[in-house]
Amino acid sequence: MNLIRHVADECWSVLAQVSDPEIPVLSVLDLGMIRGVELNAQNEIVVRLTPTYSGCPATDVLTADITQAFAAKGLTPVKVVVDLSEVWTTDWMSEAGKEKLQQYGIAPPQGNAHSCGTHVALTDGIQCPRCHSQHTKLLSEFSSTACKALYRCQDCLEPFDYFKCI
Repeated sequence: MNLIRHVADECWSVLAQVSDPEIPVLSVLDLGMIRGVELNAQNEIVVRLTPTYSGCPATDVLTADITQAFAAKGLTPVKVVVDLSEVWTTDWMSEAGKEKLQQYGIAPPQGNAHSCGTHVALTDGIQCPRCHSQHTKLLSEFSSTACKALYRCQDCLEPFDYFKCI
């Protein structure tokens, strides 16, 4: 294995350990927030980060966490570039990330995001992450964050968040 490939593999391994501040069971890779890692002409490792939305208050924390994680592994210099050239979508989430969400008690996005960018009404029947029933009721289109809706399972009676398709 050549040195460049080894460093690239190490970079992706480090990124797999950087958690999202709002949902700590998910890494930035699980969320699909890392759009690339490359070595630039100045021999800096450049990490392209697309936050889940352009005004995300955790962007500075994520940038610092990524920088610290790389430094702890001796992968320096590193530069995190916030890349807003594409809008983040739940379609970028990994299947492993969606499974982690469910195990954490948050129903993962069901289906693909809508490319038209219009709001799509939420419906009852989102699968409960606890008992897996689809006998659920929408309580509120917004929960602890704008990207989640609040549901209640009609079978186990537990409330739960649903990570909306964005």
